[in-house]
Amino acid sequence: MEQKRFVTLEEMIARLPTAEQAAIKKRSAELINEAVTLQQMRKARALTQKKLAKKLGVGQVAISKLESRSDLLLSTLRTYIEAMGGTLDLIVRFPNGQPVKLVTLGVEDEAPMPKPAPKKAKSVKRKAVRKVAAKKPPRRVPVRQAAE
Repeated sequence: MEQKRFVTLEEMIARLPTAEQAAIKKRSAELINEAVTLQQMRKARALTQKKLAKKLGVGQVAISKLESRSDLLLSTLRTYIEAMGGTLDLIVRFPNGQPVKLVTLGVEDEAPMPKPAPKKAKSVKRKAVRKVAAKKPPRRVPVRQAAE
């Protein structure tokens, strides 16, 4: 009995006439542009969370969390998009005006702003108090003598 070989989608498309291949490529580009979530965009680019995580130098879980967030830093979004091979453009549209492209928003500064000094944790103070308390001798309570 002859065993059937499965054909990949790429192989099927390669067998089609050039005009049909171009139409498929055009439509797939349109579908990619219609993606509305980060996850859909990643899948449309044929990337797994694992592959994208490797490109970004993070774990797969970080990509999963990022894709499920509703609010994130523009610099994080820009990095994510660039790892997929794209660019992020921010366009501001006002009624009765021309669109304005923001070019520096979301781009990491060459010299980042200095971070404030970290606050000391309260648990550190508690540990210090416990150590001091442990060194004190136990308090002696005087015993009342019975009246004679």
